[in-house]
Amino acid sequence: MDNTRLAEGLREHTAGFAAAVAGADPDARVPTCPKWPLRVLAGHVGQAHRWAASIVRSGPSPVPDPFDADPGAPEKWSGWLLEGAADLEDAVRAAGGTPVWTFFGQQPATFWLRRMLHDTTVHHADAALATGAGFTVAPDLAADAISEWLELLSDPVTASLKPDFAELRGTGQTLQLNPGDGPGWLITRTPDGVRWTRATRAADVTLAGPIRDLLLVLTRRLPADRVTITGDRALAVDWLAHTVA
Repeated sequence: MDNTRLAEGLREHTAGFAAAVAGADPDARVPTCPKWPLRVLAGHVGQAHRWAASIVRSGPSPVPDPFDADPGAPEKWSGWLLEGAADLEDAVRAAGGTPVWTFFGQQPATFWLRRMLHDTTVHHADAALATGAGFTVAPDLAADAISEWLELLSDPVTASLKPDFAELRGTGQTLQLNPGDGPGWLITRTPDGVRWTRATRAADVTLAGPIRDLLLVLTRRLPADRVTITGDRALAVDWLAHTVA
């Protein structure tokens, strides 16, 4: 997925997030982020975009505390959020092909555009679930979000950042994510960590459903019963129990 599409998606879901929280109580709790009120969720999204832009421009900096973010008055959230997304897009465009710091070593600046797009997409869903707003995501963005999430889970560095992810190791158990209208994802739990490929084939357990719902179940924003589970249900439950983002 090229930078143009990633930036377009970031703008779309930042605007969607802003629309979902417009007029809502800033102190209302977010069910899928139970420790956060809407104000902190909004602050985190805008803060994360600016933090990623600063990394692209200047190198690593400490992960900011969402409770330290100040999104301003609720009526100004939309402009503030869109400014942060534009700042990140500008930083990535200016960096060009220059490698930048990431948790996983030096990578193209596109890493941060993609990471923030998919983080924002999931938080857009958080906001929509909290306020009762609608949530949609384009199939190509949802598919890339699933692939990126599996890339993160399969990188050995991830378990060192969050030890619970080490529990995803296994002895060859397989999970299939099947969107029904295109290639799925075959996940294998090996002693060395998570392995995956884009493929649709038999597995120990299959989760099938619309790609939007697969993404939200995979990221723990919807309960597992929103998709059809066939095979070893306990394996699916165990996977989800150890993948809290």
